[in-house]
Amino acid sequence: MVEMAADGEKQQGHRPGIYKQKNKGHKHGKHRTKGEIERENKGRVSVTVLTKKQRKEQKKMDRRHKANQLRKNKKDMVLTEKRRLGSRDGPPHLVVVVSLHAQADAGAITKLLRGEGAGGIVHHDRCISGVSDSFGLILPRFKQRFTFLSQSTADMHSLLDVTKIADSLVFVLDSTEGWDTYGDYCLSCVFAQGLPSYALVCQGVSELPVKKRVESRRALSKITEARFPDARLFPLDSEQDATLLLRHLGTQRQRKLGFRSKRSHLIAQHVTFTPNNPVDSTSGATGLGTLCVSGYVRGRPLRVDRLVHISGHGDFQLSQIDAPVDPLPLNLTVSRPLKPSKGGDVDMQENEAPVRVLMKADPSNRESLQAEAEVDPMDGEQTWPTESELLEAEEARKKKRVMKVPKGTSDYQATWIVDEGEEENGDMDEESSDNDDDDDMMDEAMDKEDGEIDSQDPGSCCDSEEEEEEEEEEVCSTERAGADQRYDEHMDEAAEEEGLKRYRDARANEMFPDEVDTPLDTPARIRFQRYRGLKSFRSSPWDPMENLPLDYSRIFQFQSFERTRRRILAEAAAEEDGAMDGWYVTLHIIDVPFSVMESVQSGKPLVLVSLLPHEQKMSVMHVLVQRHPSNTEPIKSKEELVFHCGFRRFRASPIFSQHTSADKHKMERFLRPDAPIVVSLYAPITFPPSGVLLFKQRNDGIQDLVATGSLLSCDPQRVVLKRIVLSGHPFKINRRSAVVRYMFFNRDDIMWFKPVELRTKWGRRGHIKEALGTHGHMKCVFDNQLRSQDTVLMNLYKRVYPRWTYDPYVPAPLTWVKREGTVEMEDLDME
Repeated sequence: MVEMAADGEKQQGHRPGIYKQKNKGHKHGKHRTKGEIERENKGRVSVTVLTKKQRKEQKKMDRRHKANQLRKNKKDMVLTEKRRLGSRDGPPHLVVVVSLHAQADAGAITKLLRGEGAGGIVHHDRCISGVSDSFGLILPRFKQRFTFLSQSTADMHSLLDVTKIADSLVFVLDSTEGWDTYGDYCLSCVFAQGLPSYALVCQGVSELPVKKRVESRRALSKITEARFPDARLFPLDSEQDATLLLRHLGTQRQRKLGFRSKRSHLIAQHVTFTPNNPVDSTSGATGLGTLCVSGYVRGRPLRVDRLVHISGHGDFQLSQIDAPVDPLPLNLTVSRPLKPSKGGDVDMQENEAPVRVLMKADPSNRESLQAEAEVDPMDGEQTWPTESELLEAEEARKKKRVMKVPKGTSDYQATWIVDEGEEENGDMDEESSDNDDDDDMMDEAMDKEDGEIDSQDPGSCCDSEEEEEEEEEEVCSTERAGADQRYDEHMDEAAEEEGLKRYRDARANEMFPDEVDTPLDTPARIRFQRYRGLKSFRSSPWDPMENLPLDYSRIFQFQSFERTRRRILAEAAAEEDGAMDGWYVTLHIIDVPFSVMESVQSGKPLVLVSLLPHEQKMSVMHVLVQRHPSNTEPIKSKEELVFHCGFRRFRASPIFSQHTSADKHKMERFLRPDAPIVVSLYAPITFPPSGVLLFKQRNDGIQDLVATGSLLSCDPQRVVLKRIVLSGHPFKINRRSAVVRYMFFNRDDIMWFKPVELRTKWGRRGHIKEALGTHGHMKCVFDNQLRSQDTVLMNLYKRVYPRWTYDPYVPAPLTWVKREGTVEMEDLDME
């Protein structure tokens, strides 16, 4: 019994200590349960972590059904929008007829479409206010209604305005050549700002022999496939062809343009002007008044408290919106035609219902026309001056000097501009105070000296030979005197000299990028005092809020422009208040100058767009553009250009910079033809997407297309740095050290720029060790031995800003038009 008890007694197990080795457990790949995790943690609680929302896993069939439902909903939405255009619930289908060849007749196309060959067509003339060749079509057979407008390509401003708002474009081509040079130029402009749905039309094909029709259409299709791939060409010689074209326009897929689909817009069909002071007889011609514009709302709903922009004239406020009778109802029968009035517009005043007022603007909720921030010049802190400072100021006032100051500078501000006392440095001081980027003054002076030397007689040493040849030269010169005089009549010598200088500057900048010569008569530390060196252009810091110009106090900025853009566009897409899409309304626009009415009376179309919030305020806008292949003239930074941005057009002086993803961007002195360039300028805020066109106006009034692109962002803190490169020549090389000259010309300049790093064209890097003598020689140390043909360079940077030259008024361009072998210039400014 004792032995059995001893055998039955259990032995206590061994417990390992804290220093006992513990091998890794086998990773069996199984999921651990919550109990296993708690046992392993032994009561330890982990830091609380925000868990993501669990995604509910769907079965394969459920995912397939959901995708089919989304696809079906999107298809139904597209079909509904397509069927709504031109129907009873939507606005009439706006079709713009554009002729791309001088021999193509757009009037014949509109005349053929005006006929009643489609069956039951009712039309009325002059449905667009001011435009004579415009009419409306009602097709009960197709249950659609159209508005046709024939626009001449000679008036580029009106052409771009109507193509921005058109639902479809009808391009009229020549039966043999397609389009001419100017037609291709117009296509470039239309493609750049956004091409809506289109149709290609040509006439005269039926007049050709049967055997040549196929060859003619094949040749024309080969011409058009470069611009319009897979496009159908419609011959239009009979009413049956017109019916096929109308059916195609009404059923084709509509292209969406982002800048107009996000905003409500309309084209004026009836315009009246009421002056604010009807008693004064002269107020109607020059004063302000209320402009009543009637038309169909397109795009988004139109709210009365939002600002409206009239293309080419500016931003204005609305007072109320009325709902008159629809002048183009779809249920109109042939027996009830519309009667045009004496002025050509449709007269709906007879036997019509009284006009209903849809909504009136609340002055407290209406958006303001304020475009610039209010600047308080005394906002900064200022201490009380001492008696000695007052005496010095009084003496300085008595010794008043005449000096050049920036435009808009007051007398008080002009007294603080430091004058070096040298007349030769006056231009340099004005340049620094005006934040101008023209740092090539020394180059300009050298160019002037070279021009004076070239203008002298190079052959003064051989006077005897010239006297013998004088008679022969006079005989030859008299023969060509008449032809040369006629040729020189149309030449502008100042423009020729300016173009030659710009061409030389562009070529020098291409061969030696950003290199400038150190002036001999001015210390470099004074000439380049606004510049600084950077250890690394990519990683060295640069405070974007440092030393901002005075113009930055007049602009607005966003804490996050992209977040604001998404919020505003989402709110605009969800809006259901105001005049809905397709309604025929009358807008009462207050404080409009009479020049708007004069523009309508001259035959130009009137296009209005409702602005989104903040789009009337000024800021620094950035545009990404590409140089147009047709333009080869050098375009310098801060040169005045004409911008077509969305529904706006204005003039501004931008700066160019590289398109990179860094926090600093290098300025380009000229618009590069081989790379995309970011154009920065002061302009009203516009939310992308939106196409942008850049034109340059010549001295004779012709506007050339320079570049095309799109809006990039609105960011006043985008740092654009201008780089200058000072060059020196090594003339004594001893392994890694070298003596460099011709970069500076005095000892003080060398000590001033000693901390700046040096580089060479062959990739060596170094720094200034010490100055040798007093004539600008310096000892430099590099990371490797220099070659005798190498060049030592020093990079200096300063931040640059665009010029505030924003002008919303853009004069009408002059266009060269070729007709029947002759060239004539048309003046399009009819105002």
